[in-house]
Amino acid sequence: MRLPAVRRPSPSMAVSVMALVVASTGTSYAAGLIGSDDIRNNSIQSKDVKDRTLKGRDIKNDVIGSNKVRNGSLKARDFKEGQLPAGAQGPAGVGRWALVDASGAIVAQSGGFSVTAAYPTLAPMGADAAGLRANGNVYINAGENLANNGVLAVVALQNTVDQNGDTVTNGRAPGADANPEFSGEISAAMCQPGVVNCAPPGTGNTHHLVVSPRNSDGTVTADGTRKRFYVVVTGDSSDRG
Repeated sequence: MRLPAVRRPSPSMAVSVMALVVASTGTSYAAGLIGSDDIRNNSIQSKDVKDRTLKGRDIKNDVIGSNKVRNGSLKARDFKEGQLPAGAQGPAGVGRWALVDASGAIVAQSGGFSVTAAYPTLAPMGADAAGLRANGNVYINAGENLANNGVLAVVALQNTVDQNGDTVTNGRAPGADANPEFSGEISAAMCQPGVVNCAPPGTGNTHHLVVSPRNSDGTVTADGTRKRFYVVVTGDSSDRG
């Protein structure tokens, strides 16, 4: 029995069949056979990669170094907790304060202050026969060397005390200097012999500060017109014992 002759496919038929095969399997072929070795170095740029498609696992360890990262482009949120080193320890006790009442007693504070002398009368000396040279001041031990600190003071209003007998304590009496409960002058400094001399015994050192509350006209206050005030020590208090 004679078998029928098998005709060889024409070239056009062969091309058509190959095109069909490639069209139906080309994607999987490329995915399975194209690797990093088949891509020329530096041929793929950032514009060729879709945003947010690369993950950490897609990048080989130690491939990206600091020279690949633009200065200033990384933020704290780009690092895991604990990866960034902690900053330097801040100075301890920055900004201590005390509130001193009209009698010269500390009524509230952040800590470390004590009053050494409040409106004292001292032994007569020279022209100061009455010993009142320090009578308008309050001398406070700050509990630390104040040589590297700032010292500030401010008058604190006291609207429950009638200081001039006019029965007005809300600060609205008419006239100049008619509201001593709300007004006054004040100055403060570290005690420093030769610069700011502090007369009461034991205060002539840089652990002490002096505060001098005054009336609005600059005169020394007296009993009944004394001022409440806040005193603040700024700067590094790490040397406080």
